[in-house]
Amino acid sequence: MVIAPDGQVIAQGKSFEEDLIYFDSQTLTGDMHPQVAGEEGSAYEALVLGTRDYVHKCGFQKAIIGLSGGIDSALTASIAADALGSENVVGVGMPGPYSSRGSIDDARELAGNLKIRFELLSINEIYEAARQTLSPVFAGMPQDVTEENIQSRARGLLLMALSNKFGALVLSTGNKSELAVGYCTLYGDMVGGLAVISDVPKTMVYRLSAYVNSKRRVIPEATIEKPPSAELRPDQKDSDSLPPYEVLDVILEDYVEESYSAEQIARLHNFELGLVRRVIRMVERSEYKRQQAAPGIKISAKAFGYGRRFPIAAKAEL
Repeated sequence: MVIAPDGQVIAQGKSFEEDLIYFDSQTLTGDMHPQVAGEEGSAYEALVLGTRDYVHKCGFQKAIIGLSGGIDSALTASIAADALGSENVVGVGMPGPYSSRGSIDDARELAGNLKIRFELLSINEIYEAARQTLSPVFAGMPQDVTEENIQSRARGLLLMALSNKFGALVLSTGNKSELAVGYCTLYGDMVGGLAVISDVPKTMVYRLSAYVNSKRRVIPEATIEKPPSAELRPDQKDSDSLPPYEVLDVILEDYVEESYSAEQIARLHNFELGLVRRVIRMVERSEYKRQQAAPGIKISAKAFGYGRRFPIAAKAEL
């Protein structure tokens, strides 16, 4: 942009794309090219630009995305298709023992709407082989999060194998809310070369998805309406482990971006102090995961990574 001595913008290029503008330094007039309107539009176009630049500058032309039928992977796939072209994006459905038929159908419908290649690879045999291999060591022990994470890591294995074979970059699909509290699996859903929406809170994922669909119906309504779930155990819901995202995202914004204390957050929003402290503990205890996550695209005031550097291991409770 070009700014006059009085602070007025007298010339401005297009948002989030290469452009050429002319201005006259004598008359203080110039070209004013169209701008993307609204927070959602600006955020989405920034993610598209960031994805395109990162993938291409890292020497890749194609991207691979695990499609779960959920809203996070749907938004990531939409961004990738706009950034790289539909012909350069591969969506991979990887149903496991607890995947619903609806999730598989939603993933397939999304791929069809985006006109991207879709592959369906079951993880059931890998999962059972891993369980059998571990059964002598795990004898007499109940199933827990270990078996859930084996499913996630089986999917990560398949995605990275496809990446190696076809020379395509894996785009991970975790959002900022999950990354903040560690609701993600190392070497599982965290695998990849770029974490496209890692600076997008879950509530904003819904807003950006609505923005995508306002331009062209891409993301299936079932994907938007169903309760978020990792589908790693029967009837699992994100709300089983986390506060409602409408509450969680408020706490995370105040703590991560504004550096408010637990007491300040609880008082400001009339939240239970114990709840706020529990979320903050989850944030701090997940730093070791974030240090191993793929880099992401920064669109907020403070993104994880270089925008927020904390010790990996800290004895003090915050």
